Amino acid sequence: MWDWIIDFLAGVLAGIEGFCGDWGLAIIILTVIIRVLIMPLMNKQVESSARMQAAQPKIMELQAKYADDPELQAQEMQKLYSDIHFNPVMGCLPVLLQMPVFFALFTVARDRIPSDASFYGIIPSLAGSAGGMISSEGWGPAAIYIFFVILFGVLTFLQMAINSGQVSEDQRKQQLGMGAIMAVMMAWFGWSIPAGVVLYYNASALWGIVQQYFVTRKVMEKAKAEAEQSMQNQSSVTVDVVRKEKKPRPHKKN
Repeated sequence: MWDWIIDFLAGVLAGIEGFCGDWGLAIIILTVIIRVLIMPLMNKQVESSARMQAAQPKIMELQAKYADDPELQAQEMQKLYSDIHFNPVMGCLPVLLQMPVFFALFTVARDRIPSDASFYGIIPSLAGSAGGMISSEGWGPAAIYIFFVILFGVLTFLQMAINSGQVSEDQRKQQLGMGAIMAVMMAWFGWSIPAGVVLYYNASALWGIVQQYFVTRKVMEKAKAEAEQSMQNQSSVTVDVVRKEKKPRPHKKN
C-alpha cells in the first residue's frame, strides 16, 4: 500500500513537471492541488473548532454543575456537542489525509526524481538537505537551504499564532508557547529532510495563511454564530418544557 502511494505520487509529480518544466514548481502545483481538494474538509475542521470555542462557557458550566457525576456530565456534554453539531473527528481528518503525502514525498524527493532536479536554480538540488549541503559543499552553497528551513519553522509558528487570535488570553499564551516549541522542532526536523519536502510544506503553510485571511475567518464567524444560536434555542426549549411541567397551585376552597 505504501509503495503504491509513493509510485502514484511520483507519477503525478513527473506528469506535472512534464507540463511546467520545473521540479520545484511541480511540487508547488501539487501542493495547490492537494490544498484545493481538501479545502471542504478544512472548512469543516474550522467550523467544528469554532463551534467548540463558542460552547466553552457552556462546557465549563456543565463541568462545574456535574463535577460529582462524571457519567451524567459525559451525557450532557454529548448532548451539547449534538446541539451545536460538533464533530471531534473533523479536527484531525485534514491533517491525517495530508500526512501520507508529506512522508511519501520524502522518498520521492530522495529516490524518484533526478538528482539534479532543482527549483529554477534557486534550490540547486531538491533531494539535498541543509545539513547534507553544509557537510558536502560548505555554508555558502547551503545558505538557501538554511533559509528555507528557517522559513519552515517561522511558518509553523505563524499558523498557530494566527489561530490563537480566536481564543481567550490564557489559551492564546499557551498556544503561542506551543507554537514556539513546534517551530523549533519543525526547523530541527527540516534540517535533515530533502529540500523538496521543505518546499512542499512551506507552500502548503503559505496557502493556509492566505486561506486564513480570506476564507477561514468568515467560516469561523458563521459557525460561531450558528452554534450560539443553537444553544440559545435549546435553552429556550428547556425553559418552556420546565414551565409546562410545573403543576398549577391549588386554589383555596371558599
